[in-house]
Parts: sequence; C-alpha cells; structure tokens
Amino acid sequence: MSQINYYDLLQIHPRAEPETILRVYKLFAARYHPDNQRTGDAERFRLIREAYEVLSDPEKRAEYDRRFDHKNVEPLDVFMSRDFTDGLNAEYMVRIGILCLLYAKRRSNPDYAALSFLDLENLMAFPRERLSFATWYLRSKKYILQDDRSSFIITMDGVDYLETQIRDNESLYEIFRASENGVMISSKALLGKQQAYA
Repeated sequence: MSQINYYDLLQIHPRAEPETILRVYKLFAARYHPDNQRTGDAERFRLIREAYEVLSDPEKRAEYDRRFDHKNVEPLDVFMSRDFTDGLNAEYMVRIGILCLLYAKRRSNPDYAALSFLDLENLMAFPRERLSFATWYLRSKKYILQDDRSSFIITMDGVDYLETQIRDNESLYEIFRASENGVMISSKALLGKQQAYA
C-alpha cells in the first residue's frame, strides 16, 4: 500500500463524500493530464488517478483507511478561544494563527516547510471556507505562497511581519508558542506513521 496520503493529495477531508471525491478528481485530472500543454504533469496525473481509484471504491478506501490510519491531528487549544471567532479582531487573529503555524513548520522541518489546507483545518479547527479569506489575504500581501502541491509556506516577508507583531504582544506570543509545540507534535506523529510503512 502506498505511503502517499491520498486525501492530502486531493486536498479533501478524510470523511469526504464520494461526490466531492469525483468533483475534485475531475478538476485535478484536467489540470495535470499529460495532454494539457500548460499544466500537464504525467507523474502527478498518475498519482491523482491512483488516489481516485482507491478512494472512489468503498472496499479499497476502507482498506486504505485501515492501513494508513488517518487520525486527525487534534486542534490546538489556543485556536478554540473566542478571540478567533468573535468580533472584528477574529480575522486578524486567524491570519496571525496561520503565520504562526507556518513559521513553526519552517523552523521544525526546513526541508518540508509546507502545511496543506487540510493541515490548517485540523490544527485550527476551522473549515476551509473559514480559512480561505485569510489565506487569500496572506498570499496577496506576499506573506505566504503556495508550492506545487498547493500547500502553504511562509515567506521572508511573512516571517518579518510575524516577528514584528508578536514582539511585545503577550497574547500573540502565546499563540506562537502553542503553534510551535503543536506543529512539532504533529510532525513527530506523521514521521512515526511514515516509518511504520517503511
């Protein structure tokens, strides 16, 4: 069984409905099909097709889920506070939270410093729709960018901005510390799973 996380590859939740899996597969298949002159990628297309073949078949999906063990990372407690849901400041706090997680990921694993939408959903306990505005804003400001797998990475400008924001702000620094600890724990859990399949 492949070590690839098919849910992450298709950028869907492990409890995604079959209709969602089909819709996302069609989008990615069109984008990465080798006949597509602009964005074709034969290897990526092969992986997308492989993921769809497994996840669209209930028996194969159940076996894959048993073998791969897609337990969600527990959301970090710091993101459960009202600061992230109530008032005008909530959007700012969500953006800071994303930057903190990406900063911590960059420091803990420089070779793979990216977090996917699914990672952010799991760590922050917000649905993708809630995070979309924040990630759009951060991309527009060039504080984050997306890699070739559409995962997010903090930029140098993002690092500088975050460091100026948390320097004298105790509550933001708490978010930073919680993010750092949470990313390290989730990275160790993922590494343990990968070594189990080696």
